[in-house]
Parts: sequence; structure tokens; C-alpha cells
Amino acid sequence: MEFSLIVVVVLVVGFLFSAIKILNEWERGVILQLGRYKKVKGPGLIIVIPVIQRMIRVGLRVEVMDVPTQDVISKDNVSVKVNAVIYFRIIDPERAITQVAEPFVATSQLAQTTLRSVLGQHDLDEMLSEREKLNQDLQEILDKQTDAWGIKVSNVEIKHIDLDESMIRAIAQQAEAERARRAKVIHAQGEEQAATMLASAAKTLTSEPQAIQLRYMQTLTDIAGDKSSTIVFPLPLDLIEPILRNAQNRSG
Repeated sequence: MEFSLIVVVVLVVGFLFSAIKILNEWERGVILQLGRYKKVKGPGLIIVIPVIQRMIRVGLRVEVMDVPTQDVISKDNVSVKVNAVIYFRIIDPERAITQVAEPFVATSQLAQTTLRSVLGQHDLDEMLSEREKLNQDLQEILDKQTDAWGIKVSNVEIKHIDLDESMIRAIAQQAEAERARRAKVIHAQGEEQAATMLASAAKTLTSEPQAIQLRYMQTLTDIAGDKSSTIVFPLPLDLIEPILRNAQNRSG
């Protein structure tokens, strides 16, 4: 009799321990009753009826997943290796359990195929210069497709775009040629501006005789300050021209 009582007590205690579940703040329990979805419970202390009910734990925290390196052929037929990282979390535990067998694996596989598909529609220059836009496009596509699984993709970041050595050298040569072209353009623009300013200054000096005299005096001052023993005095043409004209008249 006493042995039977002990057995009953042990069974009751075991039943209670198996029925009591504790879920953390970031966890939820999807309850299946006789194989059918019943409800989502948690967090805290919950009761699960053994044999009849079964609980599946689901985490709601943000998950970080590396997307393995993918071989991508760009729109301009350049082969690159690209990897990325995605940030996502489960927002609907029911759909994450009932609509997809392995939500993490499914999200990873979807991210790999989407990465190849999206980047393959862009040129190499766009991959390197418009990474933020590509991240946004990837995030929107993944978020839309994983919504049916109760998963929210909050962010996608392309980590590395690896090129082979020949392509790196070609890009470096292209950048060097672009820098040389810009230098020539800037030099030509400077020459054009200098010529315009010189032409404007010449017009001003021509229209103002006093300005020519002041420039003449400035030239003499500059020459006098030089250490050279020879001083050349420039004479304005308007002073020489009358003398030359008189000489020509007399000789005629």
C-alpha cells in the first residue's frame, strides 16, 4: 500500500514538473494540442498538459545571420564575390512554426538567391558606389517575401565585394586616367579665366590713360628695386608716336 502511494506521488510530481514551463521575456510558446495549433503563450509561467499538448519555444529577439559568399555576374559581365549580413526577427510565432519548417534556414537560402538576383541586375560601378541603395532594395525584397513566415527583415548590409587582381588593376588605371583628365580640364579652365582677366585689364588700361601712367610708374619702381645694374626705361607708345610722325614729315 505504501509503495503504491509513493508511486502515485512520484507520478503526480513528475506530471506537475512536466506541465510547468517558464518562458523568458523574449520567448513565446506555440501550443499544439493533439497536433493542431491552439494558441501562443508567454512570457512567464505557463501550464502545458502533458501528452495532450506540446510547446515549441520561439525567440523574438533580433537574429544576425551571415550570408555566405556568393559568386555574382554583374550586368556588365564582371565576376565578383559578395557576402552580406542580415538582421531579422520573428514577429508572428504562429506563422513561423506553422508556415515554414525551418525559418532560419529558409531565410538564409532566400537571402543567398536574392543577393545574386539583385546584384546581377547592376553594373560593377553601381555595386561599388550605390551600396546603400542596394542594401535598401535587398531589405525590401526579403522583408516582403518573409512576411508570410512571420519574419521581419529589418536590415541588410553588403559586407564585401571582392574583385580579382586584373580587375583591381583595371579600375586603378581607370581612376588614374580620370584624375589626369580632371587635371587637364582644371588647367584649361584656369588658362581661360586668366586670358579673360588679361583681356579685361587691357581694355581698362586702353580706355584710361591715367591708368597706363600709373602702371608705367609701378614698372619703374619694380625695376629700381631689382639688384641688376642695368635699368631699362619703357616708353609709352603715345609719347614716341608724335616724334616718329614729325620725323617722317620732315624726311618727306
